[in-house]
Amino acid sequence: MVQVTFNSAKATKSEDVLKTTFTYENAIVEKGEAGALNVTPTKTDYEFKTELKVPKLGLMLVGLGGNNGTTLVGAVLANKHNISFETKERVVKPNYYGSVTQSSTVKLGVDAEGNDIYAPFNSILPMVNPNDFVVGGWDISKLKLDKAMKRAQVLDIDLQKQLYSYIDDIEPLPSVYYPDFIALNQKERADNVSNIDAKGEVDLKNKWKDVEKIRKDINDFKAKNKLDKVIVLWTANTERYSEIIEGVNDTAENFIKAIKENHEEVSPSSVFAVASILEGVPYINGSPQNTFVPGVIELAAQYKSFIGGDDFKSGQTKVKSVLAQFLVDAGIRPVSIASYNHLGNNDGYNLSAPKQFRSKEISKSSVVDDIIESNEILYNDETGRKVDHCIVIKYVPAVKDSKVAMDEYYSELMLGGHNKISIHNVCEDSLLATPLIIDLVVMTEFFSRVTYKKVGASDDSYDNFYAVLTLLSYWLKAPLSKPGFKPINGLNKQRLAVENLLRLLVGLPVNNELRFEERLL
Repeated sequence: MVQVTFNSAKATKSEDVLKTTFTYENAIVEKGEAGALNVTPTKTDYEFKTELKVPKLGLMLVGLGGNNGTTLVGAVLANKHNISFETKERVVKPNYYGSVTQSSTVKLGVDAEGNDIYAPFNSILPMVNPNDFVVGGWDISKLKLDKAMKRAQVLDIDLQKQLYSYIDDIEPLPSVYYPDFIALNQKERADNVSNIDAKGEVDLKNKWKDVEKIRKDINDFKAKNKLDKVIVLWTANTERYSEIIEGVNDTAENFIKAIKENHEEVSPSSVFAVASILEGVPYINGSPQNTFVPGVIELAAQYKSFIGGDDFKSGQTKVKSVLAQFLVDAGIRPVSIASYNHLGNNDGYNLSAPKQFRSKEISKSSVVDDIIESNEILYNDETGRKVDHCIVIKYVPAVKDSKVAMDEYYSELMLGGHNKISIHNVCEDSLLATPLIIDLVVMTEFFSRVTYKKVGASDDSYDNFYAVLTLLSYWLKAPLSKPGFKPINGLNKQRLAVENLLRLLVGLPVNNELRFEERLL
């Protein structure tokens, strides 16, 4: 680990606490007549407090025995025990490539000659090392992890064989299963279900009991492993969307009531979310369904318990959030984006059902919304305010975990000209998603150690960030936003927010590219 020392008058360290002052500057814009804009700079002084002691962290995955779950366990153990393995090409040493927190760098500043100097992302402030994760969780399939890993067909055989002795006794906890929410083709897999009645049938009449069972599982896991903190993350099958119904899931009170009355629109993922919130445990949704119905968001705010979602942003959508931003920022007008995918893992199998595909379609299609809204020259009442966005996903068993994505961006140029960009991307799905899980967990835990207060406020106590942890948006396809605010989808904006937070917490100025060392005499 690179040792970095920060010399800033804005930061003071005492024992395991770092306190930092920061002036947040922005601009408030008022719209006047005939499109006139009145801009007023603003600034607010804050004091941040960062707890520097790293806790012993437990990670409970919903979908522990799936592709992502077994790949994450394999990655953690391979890195922890320094397990190298042989492929047909070479010997591979364990690494965390694809993880921002473990394999990327942050610009610190410049040297005496004006050259940029970078340091590892996780060297700026103390963060949990994924090698130290204590991993457990639930799955509707009872396969032990060695057999589940073999079923997933993600990791090389030589690596799997070396991992078996570490995982052959790990068996997922029984999970909640409501058949209406996932594809019928998953029924055969569901042999490890907690909500079973005396006749051996799936019980849909005790959903509050399911909440209490999950809460007990979390507490038992924490006590058994002597953990300081636990994070729960959903990486199980995509569910269908829950219908938003007034009086059912629109408020926290109504949703708790709906669970206790076993309403049909209460999903398993929302049950896991409520259980986590009531335990004060952060909950992250890595699938595209609307787990966080308004009542769940309100409950999280009431309990000041972190939630983050939705859907891992790994391949095609990550590229889309960069390329669409590039085109619009360049003054080029995308008029259509056509995206095609085919994949052969169990996620693809589940998504072959129409209702589950619809959840994925929604999360993929929203990724360019804020980018389009940012430019009224290109998108207005005359030209149209939307992009034709077509998304197709097909299940092709032969390609297994290698997802094939093809995109066509069709754009309008000056004076009726057109531009077409076509991309063909083949990626190993779980090996892209697993580093995102690592980052989401590492950063969620880190953010839980950061508090703030407004300088000069009547209440001098420190607060946590708002319950909807929008700083996680970089890693999520359809980022959840605070009620009343629109989500930010542009990848560069999302990354800059996280990087600048780290900088201000150690007393550095937020990043800019003015480069006066070079540009001024």
